[in-house]
Amino acid sequence: MDTPKRQGRNLKRQVLELLTSTDLNPALDELCRLPARQVINPLFSFLSGADPAVRWRAVTAMGMVVARLAAKDMEGARVIMRRLMWSLNDESGGIGWGAPEAMAEIMARHDGLAGEYAHILVSYVRPEGNFLEHELLQRGAVWALGRLAQVRPDLIQDCIPNLLPYLKSEDDTVRGLAAWTMGLLRAETARSLLEGLLADNAEIQLYLDNEITVRRVSALARQALSALGRQC
Repeated sequence: MDTPKRQGRNLKRQVLELLTSTDLNPALDELCRLPARQVINPLFSFLSGADPAVRWRAVTAMGMVVARLAAKDMEGARVIMRRLMWSLNDESGGIGWGAPEAMAEIMARHDGLAGEYAHILVSYVRPEGNFLEHELLQRGAVWALGRLAQVRPDLIQDCIPNLLPYLKSEDDTVRGLAAWTMGLLRAETARSLLEGLLADNAEIQLYLDNEITVRRVSALARQALSALGRQC
């Protein structure tokens, strides 16, 4: 008879096999058929894993699983959102890798949770809010705002003033993600800073449509300016 510990290890192995499947969409569908409350812990562990592809797929899976859970058990979904938020709190003893990204993916897939928690996501880029100082966490927060802006830009328009400084970040990825997000938000106030990035040839990784792509900051700035009504 399997012990709870062995069952947990087996489930974690099963989740990893699905996250590393060559045929992602059916694998994600199968993952979503597993009991949501049981699959959440393995997904949390993979958010901070060493393999970027697994980390990002865990973000996507977390979004799907929690959104489906919310359709049946809204309070259960809120508990997971609060757990993600807690992981970013200094008092948690952790760092919260992947938490902003997972929160955004969940909110992109569930309107009710987005309405409740979008302001928390914005607070992670506000100096007077729950500002994230670590550059790697900043990458996550800015990507998260971009992901939510793809689906519900109206909920986070107030983040634009606080995102402007990120366009001048010393971190290439933060600059590029900020440019991408500004385009999605149609942030006219970012125009001059975006124009200043047109010669920025730094290359960054961007997770988009379930794929890790490589983009130049200049290309992301050009794309954003095009969204503002200017062809570059």
